[in-house]
Order: sequence, then C-alpha cells, then structure tokens
Amino acid sequence: MTKRALISVTDKSGVVEFAKGLNELGYEIISTGNTFKTLEKEGLNVLQIDEVTNFPEILDGRVKTLNPYIHGGILYKRDNKNHVDTVNQHKIGAIDLVVVNLYDFEGNLKSNKPHDVMIENIDIGGPSMIRSAAKNYKDVLVVVDTKDYEFILENLKNDNISMEDREKLAYKAFATTARYDALISNYFRGEVGDKFPETLTMTFQKEDSLRYGENPHQEAVLYSQSDAKNPILNYEQLNGKELSFNNINDLQGCLEIMREFKDCEDVACVAIKHTNPCGVGIGKNSFEAYEKCYEADKVSIFGGIVGFTSTVDVETAKKLNEIFLEIVVAYDFTEEALEVLKQKKNLRVLKLAKIENSLQSFDLKYLDGKLLVQDRNDKIADGYKNVTKREANENMLKDMEFGMKVVKNMKSNAIAIVKDGQTLALGCGQTSRIWALKNALENNKDKNFEGAVLASDAFFPFDDCVTLASEYKIEGIVQPGGSIKDKDSIDACNKNDMVMVFTGIRHFKH
Repeated sequence: MTKRALISVTDKSGVVEFAKGLNELGYEIISTGNTFKTLEKEGLNVLQIDEVTNFPEILDGRVKTLNPYIHGGILYKRDNKNHVDTVNQHKIGAIDLVVVNLYDFEGNLKSNKPHDVMIENIDIGGPSMIRSAAKNYKDVLVVVDTKDYEFILENLKNDNISMEDREKLAYKAFATTARYDALISNYFRGEVGDKFPETLTMTFQKEDSLRYGENPHQEAVLYSQSDAKNPILNYEQLNGKELSFNNINDLQGCLEIMREFKDCEDVACVAIKHTNPCGVGIGKNSFEAYEKCYEADKVSIFGGIVGFTSTVDVETAKKLNEIFLEIVVAYDFTEEALEVLKQKKNLRVLKLAKIENSLQSFDLKYLDGKLLVQDRNDKIADGYKNVTKREANENMLKDMEFGMKVVKNMKSNAIAIVKDGQTLALGCGQTSRIWALKNALENNKDKNFEGAVLASDAFFPFDDCVTLASEYKIEGIVQPGGSIKDKDSIDACNKNDMVMVFTGIRHFKH
C-alpha cells in the first residue's frame, strides 16, 4: 500500500530535498498553498490539498486542512477494526507522515508587527495536524523540526524507526504547540493588560548546555525566554572561554547595576563578585571610572566581573590586564583595547547591546514546586526628604542617589558608603544591619570616610548605625525611613551634626 505524507511548512529550508527523499521511498505527497507551489516548481509529484478534501481552500487560506479526509487519515488507529472500517466506508486514505512547522508568530512578535498582522499569523490548521499526528504517534510520524529531516529519511530507508523514536517525535511536537500557544497567550495578556493572570504560561527555549552549575556536581542549562523584549543579557562574546553558570548569574548582577546608570552622562564602572558589587565608580571616561572602581576594593575585585557603560579604550584595557578577571563587559572596545585584552586567552570579553529599560513585567523566583512572582524593582526613591536640622547640599544628594542605586542591588541587609561617585565600603548579606555596617567599616580601616554618605536598603530600627557612622566622620545618611523608632536615628544625626534623608522606598533583595 502506498504511504502518504502531508507537508505544510512555513520554514521551507530543506523541504525540497526532504520531499524528494520521500518520493524516492515511494511516498505520495500531499501539500498546501505555498508549500505545494514550492514542491511543484521543483518538479515533484505532489497532490494539492483540495484533491484530497474535495473542498477548496477558503477564507484566504484560514480553512484548508480542517477536514475529516485529513484528520481522519491521520487519527485512525490502524489496529482498531472499527476505525479501519470507518475510514474505508468513507473512502478516507491513510496519512502516515505529517511534516508541519507553523506560521511565524514569534518572528512577527519580535518585529513588533501590528495587531492585525499578528492575528493572521496565528496558525490553526498547523497545530491541529501536529496534535493529531502526535496523538496517533504509534501509526503516524510527526516532524516539526527541519533538523530531523535527515534522521527521518535515513531511518525510513533502513526501516529503522523505533517506538522510542516515535515517542520522542511526539514529545517534540507537543512541546512545539505548547510553546506556540504560550507565545500567543502572552501576547494577548499584554494586549488586555492582565498583569498577574490566573494562569501564567511562559515559554523558554534552550540556548546552551553549561559545563556545570554553581558547583561541579550540579548539571546546568541556559534557557532564554522566547518572547522577551530588551533582555539585559544581550551580548556578543569577543574572546575567552565559554560562560559558566556562575559567570552568567554574576553577569546579570553586573548588568542590573549598570542599568541604574544607563542615562548617566559620565561612565559607570561596576565590579561584581558573587552577584554583589565590590566596587562602583563614576568617571569622565572608562579609565577614570575603572580607577575609582578598582580603588574601592582592590582585593575582592580579583577574579570578578567588570562592566562599563561605555567603550573601553586601550589605556583602560592595559589596566584591566594587570589583574585576574573572569569577564570584562562593555558597550564596545577599541581595536587596540581588544588586542590587549585578547592577550589573556581565557578572559571573557563581552560586547553588550546598549542597555535599555526592561520590558519584562516579572521578577521570578522558582521554589520547589512554587513560583514567586512580583513586579520588577524599577524605582530608586519616591523623593529625597531632608529630616534633620542640617540640610544636604547638591554634592551630598548626588552621592545619596548614587549610593541608593548601588545598595538597591546588594543582598540584604545592605550598607553602601560612598563619596564623590565612588564606593568606599560595602557591607551586604547580613542578618543584622549593624553587622553589615561593621563589616563594611572594619574591612576598610585604611579609608578616610570623612564627608562620606551612608546608604541603607531599609530603615534603621535603632540608632546604633548612626552612632557608629558618626565615629568614622560619615556626614550623610540616606535610608527609606518608616521605622517606629525613626526619631531615635534622626535625633542621633542631629546630635552629631549629620544629615539624614528619607527616600520612602525600601529595597530588600533576598
């Protein structure tokens, strides 16, 4: 009995060669629309879909395969006598192989096509045929990936398609339609403005297999959100080893802080270690910014990630090469700078797409079987309210904003001590705020903190941090405010002739 294959594809790469291979194996080919024209033009013997359905394509191609002569031929069970009798009675021919890839909804989505174009790129017949074939995988081969063409032909020639192969193809088919529907669902979620939907369907595509996870005994993979817009991890690797799990995680932390300074007239340089900043500096150029960042913490920067909101020049590259770094990331590199950095063959050099505002609405934390979802923390302050007798001057307010941009991106409890666009001491990830401050100060005893500003990610429940800061001649404190004991901290500032400013926004990061 002649076997039949139905081919209907949007992505036509390799389809002519595949169809020729099927012809040579004795398959009769049925096809639709533009796929039919492509195959016929190449001289293949192919049936147009309406020759099978006895019904023309209608509604501008919206209806062409939604027909019992198609789905009956795909779905009937070959070992079920009632099914066989039914298709024979209605003269429905078997379809043994279904080759379908879908309308390019995703490509049009990424191109920001208008709504009417998006609607017409929602495939109906394609997913229906895929699901029908995948449901009846024991009798029907379903092919949704052009990369499988060679495998299918080779194993059909050798009569070597196993049941395991069929199940894998069915799994890939259902994964394809699930992802497709998720893309459409999320598109409509955006159209109607459903911020936190009753059912959250997100889809991610495998981008890379990583060497290992946080530790060598953990396997790890990198996935990319299929419908992400303005993703921050958008870079071109120019040099070095492949990125590891920890590299990518730390890189995200670096880019999040860089994004805080994306509209800054000056250059920001950020050094990251284990997702926390170890130094941040603002300068007129990449060299000045890096010097301030490096001087902020010469020890912790070793083996870290350094990022620039600018192009890196050759002088900066030479300075970077003086220590061991895992990654250098910037908007660009001069040719001379890149030559210098490439002298270290393992140094990962990343050219970053310019950082834009994130269009992702969610901050996600996957727990064991649960998913915590919240808005992204995109605000710095509701304002800067002076609450002490002494007023903050313009330079102090600049440092306060700078400090809040840094401390906002540190693991809580967190303290950042800054001056003149440079971090002097950072304390993060402590269960007590006073411990975070003590760590910051005691690890930087060589620093002069006179006139510096202390930024805190949350309010002070006691006046102990103010008292300790005054001993180091820190003159300004910026914090959210909101403690029932705010007056104690304000009074301590007034007593020590310090400035305190409230922002009205807490920045816990767990």
